[in-house]
Amino acid sequence: MAMLAVDLDPDFTETERAAWETAHRFARDVMRPAGEALDKLPASEVIARDSILWDVFRQHRELGLGLDAADGDPDLSLAEQARIRCFVGEELGWGDTGLAISLGVAGFPTMMARMSGNPALIERFPAGTLGCWAITEPGHGSDLINFDGTLSHPGGHDERPNCIARLDGNQFVITGQKSAWVSNGTIADAAALFCSVDMGDGRVGGGVFVVPLNEGGVSKGKPTDKIGQRALNQGEIFFNDLKVPADSLVVPPEGYRAAADRVLCLANASMGTTFVGCARAAFELATDYAKTRVQGGVAIFAHQSMKARLFKMYQKVEAARALNHRVVRINTGRETPLLELAIASKVTSTQAAFEVASDALQVFGGAGISRDCPIEKIFRDARISMIEDGCNEVLGMVAAARF
Repeated sequence: MAMLAVDLDPDFTETERAAWETAHRFARDVMRPAGEALDKLPASEVIARDSILWDVFRQHRELGLGLDAADGDPDLSLAEQARIRCFVGEELGWGDTGLAISLGVAGFPTMMARMSGNPALIERFPAGTLGCWAITEPGHGSDLINFDGTLSHPGGHDERPNCIARLDGNQFVITGQKSAWVSNGTIADAAALFCSVDMGDGRVGGGVFVVPLNEGGVSKGKPTDKIGQRALNQGEIFFNDLKVPADSLVVPPEGYRAAADRVLCLANASMGTTFVGCARAAFELATDYAKTRVQGGVAIFAHQSMKARLFKMYQKVEAARALNHRVVRINTGRETPLLELAIASKVTSTQAAFEVASDALQVFGGAGISRDCPIEKIFRDARISMIEDGCNEVLGMVAAARF
């Protein structure tokens, strides 16, 4: 079985090992069985009042495994913070990728409120607020990360924004919608809202708000029914003249690109750690199965071709993990994180997860295509990853524009 980073790194501290053990137990005992159960439910039942989903959120909150679990801890060095972020993210992805993404995104409004430094906003959206990252729109998709126009086709034109906030006195009025791919979209109480902003003084551009979603002026669509990551609730959000205080704008147009870069760095690095865990889960399942499945008179692990296949899978897991740790270590503490590095992590890890899961399914053969086989679910979960949070091809072009 592949050795884990905590087993190989001689610099790991007792604090780091304790954090890893907490994350691993939670992933093994709570996330994995919950993810398997939720995968079999209709999208509407995943979020029902009696769903196991809510117990997952509760236990995650009580364990303190959120986005900022290690960030800014004065007792931890930046290197320690980076390592904890990496292996906690990997363990949660090993447990269940859909739940890992849902749990991570839930903290976005609180994170943006803290970044604002506004005490009133921080009090309004405290830790534990169930949030979402509302950036994706029906008419745009990847255009929303095309900040400098490098991806635009010659002769093309920008579509009108689907969601816009207009300044009206001492408040903003928000109108429009976000698409069916907003993670936690139909269950969130608050949103880190990325949308177009009209300041009324000639400044029109992107902006970031932290807004409540449980007040008048907001409605939500039905949960999106997907092929994978079915434990991850996604759905539309509609704004019908939602009025919010002016201080809800935490990033004005002039600061939008820098803020969007930082959030994309965080999101892409998190996707990287999550899907290293997914790839590892697929590799472990395939290895265990190969050692017990008998064909040709011996366990299939004894065949040279099987050993060669498993080694290539192992290579991909370890290479993705190594890149991931490098990216998070470099970007942790940087005033201006490097987006191209974070994108490299996301693209490499999600591609590795899909390829390793596909090879693992081949190892299982006919057993692997059964809905009762865990690798079938992991394969579906991994496939989605190359599209979400920016499809890999477009992200690669965004990264290349920074060279």
